[in-house]
Amino acid sequence: MTPAPPRKGATRAADIPDEVLQALSRGEMQSATLAEGLALDQSELVRAVFPDLSPGALKAVDAAGELGILKRMARIGEVLLEELGAAGITQCGSHGSDTVRGWACFMIGAQSGLDVAARLAAIRPLADDAHFGVREWAWMAVRPHLVRELDTSIAQLAQWTAEPSERLRRFASEALRPRGVWCAHIAALKREPEQALPILSPLRADPATYVQDSVANWLNDAAKDQPAWVQGLCDQWLQGTPTDATRRICQRALRKLR
Repeated sequence: MTPAPPRKGATRAADIPDEVLQALSRGEMQSATLAEGLALDQSELVRAVFPDLSPGALKAVDAAGELGILKRMARIGEVLLEELGAAGITQCGSHGSDTVRGWACFMIGAQSGLDVAARLAAIRPLADDAHFGVREWAWMAVRPHLVRELDTSIAQLAQWTAEPSERLRRFASEALRPRGVWCAHIAALKREPEQALPILSPLRADPATYVQDSVANWLNDAAKDQPAWVQGLCDQWLQGTPTDATRRICQRALRKLR
């Protein structure tokens, strides 16, 4: 199935037309907004995409519907990996539904025996996905593994800061935000945010606003615990003749301190 072109969607669940919600739940179109992605029926979607799943797997999927969205996605990813194996990752990863591709992210997250480099290599196509939602699921799915091997993860992600794709450069920053969104905080980076400088410093003048916003949000997170460090880093970055990008990052990073 070829992903549908972007469209303007509803920003509230109550405003989603029934025909759109039904098409989303059958995997016939992509969500255009976060509200649409959250509102679709994942149990129905699983049955539409994988009609031959075992009764036990379907029961587990239905039970996952009672969980919050992040845990729901993760649980369905686990169930699909158990049922379909690694081949299911390819099947989900190439599907036209962004939610199905999101399950592929969590299937990669659920795989055992992968080191950091292998897990990042596996998630890379999904981290570079054209859909905003899939890109978010990508970093959320592998973040727990990255945190457990923080030094290695920082070294690996530092290499992504030179990628031509702004989506991959943003992933490098977003995946290890100290506080993040919908995820557990990273205590080590709240205490010592300077550990992430191999990622942050190469992105301090990134030309893409998509990346700039992530770096600024990273520093804004850090400022909640280490405000003096963030202020000092921005002062350093602003010395001489900083680029417009650097000025924008620092302005947004310091927005709560001013």
